[in-house]
Amino acid sequence: MARPEDMYQCQTVNCGYIYDPDKGDRKGKIPKGTAFADLPDTWRCPICGGTKKCFRPLAGEGSTVNTNCELPTADES
Repeated sequence: MARPEDMYQCQTVNCGYIYDPDKGDRKGKIPKGTAFADLPDTWRCPICGGTKKCFRPLAGEGSTVNTNCELPTADES
């Protein structure tokens, strides 16, 4: 199981998706073992579509920092 410092949670309202590097992201075709920092900049939350800026680690440095969330617009969908 990944450490909380390696797991990132989406901070958009009513989402809360947790990216776990041990599981990857099947929907986004991200293989198991891919660290959050190694995700492509185009990767989006599989639940709400938020960008990587919507995420913060569950513990450690950055876990209490406010996020600047970017949700896709109708033009991007």
